[in-house]
Amino acid sequence: AELESDMLRRVRALLRELDGHHPSCQSDRGMLRWTLHKKIDQNPSSSCVLVRILLKELERAERGDLRHYIIPLLHTLMYTLIQAPCIPDELCARVYDFCKRLLTLPKPFCTIGLDYASRLQAERTAPGTLYQRTVISEQSLRSAPFPYQEKIFIFADPELLPEAICNALVTDTEAAQVSQSPRGCMSCVVTHALQAALGDTCDVHGLRARLQQALSPGDVEHWFQQVVAAVQGAGSEGGSDRDEHTARLEKIYHGLLGPSAAGNAPREGLRGTPLPNPNISFHLWTEDEQLWKELVLFLRPLSQSCEPDCLGQELEPIGVQDILAGCGCCERSRCSVISTDSGIERDLPAPEEPERSRLLRKGGIKKKLSPLESVALLQAGSAVPGGKPPGKLPRKSGMPRDPAASLQRLHTARVVLLGDDRVLGRLAQAFHSLRKREARRVFLTSRLDLQFYHIPVVPQPAAAADHAGPEELCEVAGYLGRADPWYESNINTLGHIIPKLATMPPSPSRALVTDLFLTDVIAYYARMGTQPVCFQVHSVRVLFQDPAQDPAEDVFLTELLTQVQDSPSHRELSTAKRKSSLDGPGMDLTVTYGKVVLSERQKELVLALRSTGLLMKAIPAEEAEDLGCLSVTITEIIRISNLAGRSFSAVANRFKTRNIRIRSPEQRPFTVQLDKDSRRTYRDVIGLEVSPCLEPSYSLQKARTMKFSPHGTGDVGLAKYLPKSLLLPINTFAGVTQ
Repeated sequence: AELESDMLRRVRALLRELDGHHPSCQSDRGMLRWTLHKKIDQNPSSSCVLVRILLKELERAERGDLRHYIIPLLHTLMYTLIQAPCIPDELCARVYDFCKRLLTLPKPFCTIGLDYASRLQAERTAPGTLYQRTVISEQSLRSAPFPYQEKIFIFADPELLPEAICNALVTDTEAAQVSQSPRGCMSCVVTHALQAALGDTCDVHGLRARLQQALSPGDVEHWFQQVVAAVQGAGSEGGSDRDEHTARLEKIYHGLLGPSAAGNAPREGLRGTPLPNPNISFHLWTEDEQLWKELVLFLRPLSQSCEPDCLGQELEPIGVQDILAGCGCCERSRCSVISTDSGIERDLPAPEEPERSRLLRKGGIKKKLSPLESVALLQAGSAVPGGKPPGKLPRKSGMPRDPAASLQRLHTARVVLLGDDRVLGRLAQAFHSLRKREARRVFLTSRLDLQFYHIPVVPQPAAAADHAGPEELCEVAGYLGRADPWYESNINTLGHIIPKLATMPPSPSRALVTDLFLTDVIAYYARMGTQPVCFQVHSVRVLFQDPAQDPAEDVFLTELLTQVQDSPSHRELSTAKRKSSLDGPGMDLTVTYGKVVLSERQKELVLALRSTGLLMKAIPAEEAEDLGCLSVTITEIIRISNLAGRSFSAVANRFKTRNIRIRSPEQRPFTVQLDKDSRRTYRDVIGLEVSPCLEPSYSLQKARTMKFSPHGTGDVGLAKYLPKSLLLPINTFAGVTQ
């Protein structure tokens, strides 16, 4: 009763925080969920108690229509269930029935309910399935029945974060990986699966001693493969019974410990098997192509890029030009080997084995994908919620029903961006470049599931000197927090905690706190944050004062700022001062924009005004507003004539648009800054054009179609099946609740 009362108190504290009633102690913000799960790690037998409490609170929220409680409680329950040593089937059945009832609710409730219902169905058939799949994929353990691999990439811009924070994060992520080994992770999978199936009759202490000390690494892998095959086989067999699965694992258990040791084992109760930390790598983002390179290395490690008989040869790296050409082999090494093959089949040596008698060639011409298969791959890589619906592909006899259905991505890259809106601006640039490369030649899309995450870090006052405050640099995180209270509670609070952890003096207590808290929160976010919020990427075309200079094309995610540029020459400066005394400060601008109306009709307006600058914001102040619109604020200078003489006043002219063109009729230059980043500033600008960035695959197909039908106006051919806008998805726990 005392344990249940303590658990209930902690759960109710979580719910109060969701309602905006933050803990009295400010340092406890964001740590309530973490302390709750750590309580379970210390006392694994209390998992069932917590699951029952969370289920009761879920049913109470369902009856009271308190929907903002449902997703946080459900994530907390599932995370507990994954790590629980053993959960009764009747309790799993109740959670499964609740998830099925969520299918009648709108998104994201039905989406999350369907996902968790399918996972629970596999867990009920084969207890331990969720834990096993998590460890195998996160640790990239070799397993034929479940060949999936995952990795977490943390990217931070060293010019935006203090060196102390970067060093602390490098130390913490490296320390989290030191204590883990493939043998230890395999032992965890075997121990957890056997205890989940056998319950308190399982001798966990004897299993650990046998797996970690008595057996050789080869024997540990043998028993690991036996357990994985049994668990995955039970999940794949539709009519498989839970009793049959228990019998299989009991047979493995007796084979592992021996009949006498297994039968005489004392009942020690349920003992937990900690979930190993995922594979996390920390990267200082110093190169523009670094994200692409790391993703390719994840798919094709350097250790696999050479044949075994060439490992002693000198490696010849591929150049940057090959990378930019889209060769798909970035940073991959190839072997320099002198060929002695004449190319004539009769000159080949006699085959050693009958099955190797056929002629084998490497590096030949690859089969080109059909247009239907290519567009399916492009759809799979760019179709994110909120984009243009892809439609249905035409079906032809003799062709596969759905080329994307056979697409099996075995690798998942979870890219975590650490910083403020400026690092997200760099992400938008990198994502646009990646999509352009994929449009030319599909490489990552067919092999990799790419997920983006964002952890805000509030910059120091010196770093935010050019802005009103640190919150101005974390608008994306603020929007995500308003849309998803669970993100606000667990992730946005890290913006203040991470700098404090980095500045703590080195001590054993500091290492303990950072290793347990920071790594665990990042892992929790990557594991449970599966619902994307899609932000429109905007493209900008910049026209320069020098006619010989080509226009520049760039993209931005959050903000575009223009300001009057100081004239470099004395003649221009004196002319500007004389004109300012007559017409006021600033410069003359011609603004052409499409007005946003409810009917979606195009209505173009033209403004001629004098202004000192303008600001375009792509992140709305409220989550109910459209993410695809730009909120434009122009500081207009109005001349006022009265008896006292001529005076000027500044008026804020505000409107919403999706497309806008700005020109300086007097050819006076101004500056353009993107995404609040002073490093991305264009000077000597006399005009710019801003519009929603198009998906590169759509643009490519559109250009190819226009070659054959130059007078066509609408989308024809394969272009009409592709998303039109480029959207950047950032994962949260709930997405945007409808």
